[in-house]
Amino acid sequence: MTRAVLRPAFLLAGLVAPLLVTLLGAATVARAQAVTELVSRTELKVCADPNDLPFSNDKHEGFENKIAEIIGQELKLPVSYVWFPQVVGFVRNTLRARQCDLVMGTVSGDGLMDNTNAYYHSGYMIVSRTDENLSATSLGDPALADKRIGLVAATPPTDLLLRHDLMPHVTSYALAVDTRYESPARAMIQDILDRKLDVGLLWGPIAGYYIKHENLPLKAAFIESEPGATRLDFRIAMGMRPGEPEWRHRVNGALEKHRAEITQLLVTYGVPMLDEQGRPIPPAPGK
Repeated sequence: MTRAVLRPAFLLAGLVAPLLVTLLGAATVARAQAVTELVSRTELKVCADPNDLPFSNDKHEGFENKIAEIIGQELKLPVSYVWFPQVVGFVRNTLRARQCDLVMGTVSGDGLMDNTNAYYHSGYMIVSRTDENLSATSLGDPALADKRIGLVAATPPTDLLLRHDLMPHVTSYALAVDTRYESPARAMIQDILDRKLDVGLLWGPIAGYYIKHENLPLKAAFIESEPGATRLDFRIAMGMRPGEPEWRHRVNGALEKHRAEITQLLVTYGVPMLDEQGRPIPPAPGK
């Protein structure tokens, strides 16, 4: 996901990934854990990127904006935002600086923040034109041997591309960008449409959103994982500062209560999802 937050893109880069990568040392994390939890909250202060659809924007059009509203309503807290591009330094300058209290769309267990329970599970996908009739889901498929492949730099599929000697065929797109000015994922999709690429490897929520909402003649399938390779699927949660167990409990309660509503919201945004066993969840008829 070409996001840098602790998300499948930066995080998904050591990803990884979803995210946003803030390279914090162990000492920083330890200090954060020692901070006393804030007891009084008068608003739900969310750290978010102002121009990063389908996740968030300053017009509140992203699915993470909508999920934040659901959580805020359940907690009876008005939602406010601290806007910051999801680049290196995002967490340090927002959550760690106590400018906000919640980061949407982080990789569960990323180690940089405490996390809520996951609210969806997705993975990296292989995107191709519908008129190509390409059915490959494994990067080891011989059908990909001579294909032109798009990749967001340093994201998880890199491992398999190296394993199968496909890097000579790869066009790389920047991972860490200022989303106010650049959208590498959308640029990759356009290159597939313009036949400059045969396939692209993208974080599922990004691929699914563009294909559905722009009604593009593209298709996407989850990339098959391989033993010993970097993982390609991630459970996505919300990030918060360590040492705030009561806050985590409250947000988890809201997530659980509205899980079905949140899942349906993700479906409307075209987010492809995996079940607990990592199997693709088929879209409901007409969705």
